[in-house]
Amino acid sequence: MTDITPAMRIRGAWQGRITGCLLGKAVEMLSIREGFDALHEYLQRADALPLRDYIPLLEGTAVWAACCRDHISRSEPDDDIHYTTLALIMLEAHGAALTTEDVARTWLNYLPVGMTFTAERAAYRILLNRAHEWFPQGREPGFDLKECSDNPYNDWIGAQIRADLYGWVAPGNADLAARLARQDAQLSHRGDGISGAVFVAALGAEIPVADSLAAAVASAKTYVPQDSGAALAIELGASAAGDPEGAAMIRHNYASLSPVHTLNNLALVVWALLSHPDDFGAAIGDVVAAGLDTDCNGATVGALWGLQGKPIPEPWLSPWQGKVALTLAGHDTLELTELVERTVALVPVVSL
Repeated sequence: MTDITPAMRIRGAWQGRITGCLLGKAVEMLSIREGFDALHEYLQRADALPLRDYIPLLEGTAVWAACCRDHISRSEPDDDIHYTTLALIMLEAHGAALTTEDVARTWLNYLPVGMTFTAERAAYRILLNRAHEWFPQGREPGFDLKECSDNPYNDWIGAQIRADLYGWVAPGNADLAARLARQDAQLSHRGDGISGAVFVAALGAEIPVADSLAAAVASAKTYVPQDSGAALAIELGASAAGDPEGAAMIRHNYASLSPVHTLNNLALVVWALLSHPDDFGAAIGDVVAAGLDTDCNGATVGALWGLQGKPIPEPWLSPWQGKVALTLAGHDTLELTELVERTVALVPVVSL
């Protein structure tokens, strides 16, 4: 696919990430709080299986109405999009020299604590309590930032959802993408929490230069420890590709984990992506219908699928009208065109 430009790929990645997030956000709380059976029952009642369109709104159910079919007017504020935008802001400021300290300062400057969860909120609490010791730019921290990742959620999905853009801006340079993702992830995560982020970033860098999504997955997998839980999750997802029962097998295999853990969701991402390399709606639809962390998985699958440069069908794009709502400091609603242009401009800068 050598005729596809970086701009086409990055536009597809933003479109895919936003669309997948919107699809999954509608039922995120239903899936996480009430479980797969409740999600499946809702989709059945809504006549939305197989899931190939935005989810209909059934009154009296715990769904996000503004993300449901015929109720969408924009991309609603969501941490999955906030962190991608923050990665853009950080790379514009620091380029390939980005450090974990830069990430910490950026959170304090831009990220509302109310839009953080689990590991990120735990890390943020420490930053807030210790910020007076080091916050001014150029001043060394008065404490070890590793304290921030000493939390009970440090192998959950948070770092994985922050990693996409590092691969978008480093096509063919998975070493760089993985390093940037690690600098970001290690503020709040450890172990498999970091490995999930590194894999997603490396995969984003590999997709533009690999012969297939499967080849890109195999290459990106080399960036995580081969005896790790993340490596096993990637293998499980890849081995289940094309199997309609693959999602059920993955949920069963990780039944003891939180629905927002890295490993179970990572396996679902790989399964859905490799099951539908040529069908965007099926890729995001199946991963959302599979349950667990629906908006995170929809966003990640959508972004990685979009990086192929294949067109995303217009019915997925027209409802949100290119409007991306944010609740970051100094940011309200941005246009998709601006996000794409700023991200494309980073490619030659970061890769220097």
